[in-house]
Amino acid sequence: MKFLGKFFLTLLLLILLALVILYVLLQTQWGAGWFSRWVSDKTDWHLSLSKIEHNFSSPSHIVLDDFSFGHDGQPAVLVAKRVDLGLALVQFSDPLHFSSIELRDGEVNLANLTPDNALPLQANRLQLNNMRIDSPGSALPMFARKVNGGILPWKPTANDMLGSDAQFQMSAGEMTLDGVKGNNVLLQGNVAQHRLVLSNIGADLARGSMTGDAERDAQGNWKINQLRLNDIRLQTHKDLLDFLNPISDVPSVTINRLDMTDARLQGPDWAVTDLDLTLKNFTWRGNDWQSEDGSLAMNAGNFINGTFELNDPIVNADFSTQGIALTQFSSRWANGVIRASGNWTRSDKRLTLDELAVAGLEYTLPQNWRDRWQQSLPTWLDSVLVKRVTANRNLIIDINPAFPFQMTALDGSGENLLLARQQQWGFWAGKASFNAAEATFNRTDLRHPSISFSADDQQIQVNELSAFNGSGLLEGTATVNQQPQRALTLHLKGQAVPANILQNWGWPALPLNGNSNLLLQVNGSLNAASPLRPSVNGNLSVTTDTQSVQQTMHDGQIQP
Repeated sequence: MKFLGKFFLTLLLLILLALVILYVLLQTQWGAGWFSRWVSDKTDWHLSLSKIEHNFSSPSHIVLDDFSFGHDGQPAVLVAKRVDLGLALVQFSDPLHFSSIELRDGEVNLANLTPDNALPLQANRLQLNNMRIDSPGSALPMFARKVNGGILPWKPTANDMLGSDAQFQMSAGEMTLDGVKGNNVLLQGNVAQHRLVLSNIGADLARGSMTGDAERDAQGNWKINQLRLNDIRLQTHKDLLDFLNPISDVPSVTINRLDMTDARLQGPDWAVTDLDLTLKNFTWRGNDWQSEDGSLAMNAGNFINGTFELNDPIVNADFSTQGIALTQFSSRWANGVIRASGNWTRSDKRLTLDELAVAGLEYTLPQNWRDRWQQSLPTWLDSVLVKRVTANRNLIIDINPAFPFQMTALDGSGENLLLARQQQWGFWAGKASFNAAEATFNRTDLRHPSISFSADDQQIQVNELSAFNGSGLLEGTATVNQQPQRALTLHLKGQAVPANILQNWGWPALPLNGNSNLLLQVNGSLNAASPLRPSVNGNLSVTTDTQSVQQTMHDGQIQP
């Protein structure tokens, strides 16, 4: 019995001695290298260490220096100057599940993981100190530098730094989150069953600041409970549509409240300055929106998109399931002022303006305005009805060399004007009258031109058309059919007007001089697909004090 006792005591002492030697050796550079090679050879992962440290003052902690860990054949996933592993009893059943892991001065790059492999390390708590994180496929897609914070518990998946069920709090000196870059970022929240909740967001963004809270469900739908942006100064290389497109890349975005103050946004050919905006209870889903009891209040210093510019625009609107109520729109535009109010209804996609007023414009029409007039409207806008329109002291210019014109001090009014239907611009209903102090049509000067017309489904009826030229007066009436061929009938009478007043408007020169009385009766087609002149048929009678001429035009040519 004494022999057996001595044998087992000796064996126990030898085992203790071996453990002490192993303990000492593992804390040497040779031991760290041997352990690294053993893990790399026995598993599908590669490990590199420079030193393993243990201190009996903290017996449940092991410190690893110059730590590098990743999948065989791939760049490292986890690199840290120092890793502190907190041990727990659970490691007897799950050796790679630690009580705590502290990573210091390194990088976690989940982009280096193969799709079928998750990081095998887990912990009840992950602590980050001055780390860099690259996690592009996670519930919180991010790239961040100088990260400090914690995740509780930490069970990462192949593409997700946070795992599927965790609470987190972290700060970063620099972070790109879901494509948005910010500095001095603070994030608090949790993720559960692929549902991400950001209970507190704070960041310096584009030389301004951002605060708020938001959440995203498992299907990728975002809900912004509150977001406030102050003093944003954002420049982008994207045009306006590309800049707004990301909101359509997610299934839906719901905004309970968004506040933006003193923002300046700029792209290649667009800009918004001094923007103040409040948006409430609004959802954007795909290419459509939804809202119940929503509202928008917005004003800006300038809005520029290409050659289009608004100064001091103000927009106030209310959203509902029925559509949009535009309670106020006003802006300085083209050195004048434009005001409007009305509504857009979802059921018939009609924009109804109860009031439209334009005053003091100095506007040059774009070269392709005729082409724009003939283009179909977008699918969300089927018709445009203006119940009341007024115009005061406007200057309208067209510099098209084929037929330039200019109208000075243009005034007018209209009622119940249907300016678009079935996605096509036109004058489809209503009545209006306009007059100007002076006008020039293709180098022919007129004084006090005026026109009054009414429209219905069948035709546009010009009831009164008049203007002074020289010492004489032009008066006329016209009708334009609403069918696609746009049949035109024109009656024009002139008293004491120049004999060749019609030459600049397309009628061949007459062998007459001086003032004359004339009578013109023509018909033609204003079909958008064909030129006007070949369709014109009619008669012209011109009489001066000494001569008279009668001419007949057929298919745009004077008959001999």
